[in-house]
Amino acid sequence: MLTVVPGDGSGHEGRKDSSPSLIDEIVREGARRMLAEALQAEVDAYIDRFAGERDEQGRRVVIRNGYHQSREVLTSAGAVEVTVPRVNDKRADPATGERMRFSSAILPPWARKTPKITEVLPLLYLHGLSSGDFVPALGQFLGSAAGLSAAVITRLTEQWKAEQHAFAARDLSGVDYVDLWADGIHVSIRLEEHKLCLLVMIGVRADGRKELIALADGYRESAESWADLLRDCARRGMRAPVLAVGDGALGFWNALREVFPEAREARCWFHKTANVLAALPKSAHPGAKKALAEIWGAEDKAHAQAAVKAFEAAYGAKFPKAAAKITDDAGELLAFYDYPAEHWVHLRTTNPIESTFATVRHRTKITRGPGSRAAGLAMAFKLIESAQDRRRAVNAPHLVALVRAGATFINGKLVERPGEAAQPAPA
Repeated sequence: MLTVVPGDGSGHEGRKDSSPSLIDEIVREGARRMLAEALQAEVDAYIDRFAGERDEQGRRVVIRNGYHQSREVLTSAGAVEVTVPRVNDKRADPATGERMRFSSAILPPWARKTPKITEVLPLLYLHGLSSGDFVPALGQFLGSAAGLSAAVITRLTEQWKAEQHAFAARDLSGVDYVDLWADGIHVSIRLEEHKLCLLVMIGVRADGRKELIALADGYRESAESWADLLRDCARRGMRAPVLAVGDGALGFWNALREVFPEAREARCWFHKTANVLAALPKSAHPGAKKALAEIWGAEDKAHAQAAVKAFEAAYGAKFPKAAAKITDDAGELLAFYDYPAEHWVHLRTTNPIESTFATVRHRTKITRGPGSRAAGLAMAFKLIESAQDRRRAVNAPHLVALVRAGATFINGKLVERPGEAAQPAPA
């Protein structure tokens, strides 16, 4: 039985930082004993299941055979020493003739880490912990440095590359992306001169869920790079989206018009605001921000169009370039008004991409970029994948199917009989 016997100086004042924590030792010893009992029960159940099977001499063919060599397993309770019972199974597979082997479902052969620890390690690496810091950071916490070497962590990137390649080749014919956001994200590469340009598309499925459609390595967001990505998606069965949202400076639009000409275009207000302010002096920024908010925050399209004219009147004479950035793209900037009002907050910007890649930028800033373009692409893919479950669906997801079906929305409201003349809204 496990007992606690306080020694001399067992209080907080008498404990040294280098001495093991008593509570941690109790937890690990309890975990070791519970795991040993579970493994023993599993082996006993396996042997009992075949207790009736005998050989020609009448001896049992499935019996105990001592123990395997002890090994350490990293668990959420720390490093636990495990001694797995051995089974001597003399049965043969009738199909292949090979000897049958007992394999524990609790602790698979050669396992050195529990699944939870295996999941945590790549996440820590992706979020900024260097491969050489795992041993000093986690070795003392887990009670062992086994399975935490830089080589173990580095091997994960090779697995991520394979997963990213499989993702890029998957079939898209069974998925319908009604809306999509597109953007190009630039990431520094530590061992190369040029930056990595990640071409990203995130879409809204018919059930309202947001999902990564494609992630590829492009060349400076060129139209040809985007066209290659869109053509590849079309070859794999992707259907044309109803609406695509992105930055106005992207080569994406020429590619979209070529591959999916029926898709409607919308501009991102986050990027457009930054572009307009860049063409104005800083003294004009407060007033310009308020005027731009009057446009994208208007209650309906008519008020937004009036706000566009007011912006042009206020800034067109002194700052024609800034005003032209709004008036030239007014149709695309106000396109979201023709869709459900519940979706406006999602369709005004490419925030689903920007918020997702905040973690990518954080990771590459800490490590001064990945070591290669392939590693950077794999790292970005895993970061997006890890955030996928936390990404919330669009508001009013039931309306997405109506958008795909071609339903008419005026100022965010569904028009049930679009053939009839719409009544003007009261002033």
